[in-house]
Amino acid sequence: MTMDTSPDRSSFPGNHWLYFSVYLFTFLLGLPLNLVALAIFVSKLRHRPVAVDVLLLNLTLSDLLLLLFLPFRMVEAASGMHWPLPFIFCPLSGFLFFTTIYLTSLFLAAVSIERFLSVAHPVWYKTRPRPRQAGLVSGACWLLAAAHCSVVYVTEFSGNSSHSSGINGTCYLEFREDQLALLLPVRLEMAVVLFGVPLLITSYCYSRLVCILGRGASHRRRKRVAGLVAATLLNFLVCFGPYNVSHVIGYIQGKSPAWRGYVLLLSTLNSCVDPLVYYFSSSGFQADFKGLLGRLAGAWGSWRQQGCVKLKKNEGEGPPQELSNIETR
Repeated sequence: MTMDTSPDRSSFPGNHWLYFSVYLFTFLLGLPLNLVALAIFVSKLRHRPVAVDVLLLNLTLSDLLLLLFLPFRMVEAASGMHWPLPFIFCPLSGFLFFTTIYLTSLFLAAVSIERFLSVAHPVWYKTRPRPRQAGLVSGACWLLAAAHCSVVYVTEFSGNSSHSSGINGTCYLEFREDQLALLLPVRLEMAVVLFGVPLLITSYCYSRLVCILGRGASHRRRKRVAGLVAATLLNFLVCFGPYNVSHVIGYIQGKSPAWRGYVLLLSTLNSCVDPLVYYFSSSGFQADFKGLLGRLAGAWGSWRQQGCVKLKKNEGEGPPQELSNIETR
């Protein structure tokens, strides 16, 4: 059975510069924020490793991996959603792109469990930092997300080898019927296992957390938890929700929805929202973040002051030198 493989422009609705702009915005904003977070978490883990910091460090590394490979997507968007790079980078880029997206939902669920335990069982939690267990959980999250997203490789190299260089010069945008028969059920499973289940776990943990804190926590702590819950729900409901809904609708319709490309852009923005999760995760991170910003501001001020001193010194030395030249003449 054959299928017309002419480009389906509904998958990338023509304005490829919109894709490029979103990718560029995400890269420019997300990269410095996540690098700052990486420095803070590495410093914290050196002093006193705790489970939640191990999880957040892995979430940061996942975001950085997405951001470092985002330029591949920028090149694709700038080329009109055609893949101009060697084809070997096509499945690699897609694999890492989708893996990091689902890693975020898994790590957010794990962090919600840690936050709930810290409030529901504070004495037990403080005496058991459990960094090794958090490391094992992080490894399991990486394996689970990577195993599901390996479908990118299976799809791209399945069937007729003549299509292994991408249909119509695109990368993971257009599919044959035999590819969709494989891909759509896997997408549905990913929507349930890698999005639905973490969302349920996170919703339960944070609803219980809010109930417990509502009975006597300080205003400052309630405010911080409210920020953490808001940032987490923003990730799930805005960044990931529409994209995973497209998986369900695609499975029902037997094809990728025309608007799937737009909601995938929302998923890309999660690397800019995750730093909000880091900031509201603990008062220690907030203090470290403000301290780091203060040191950077101090270094910038010192550099500017030195530059001004050198400039004034050069200006002061200029006239005498000119005068001496005149006198010599």
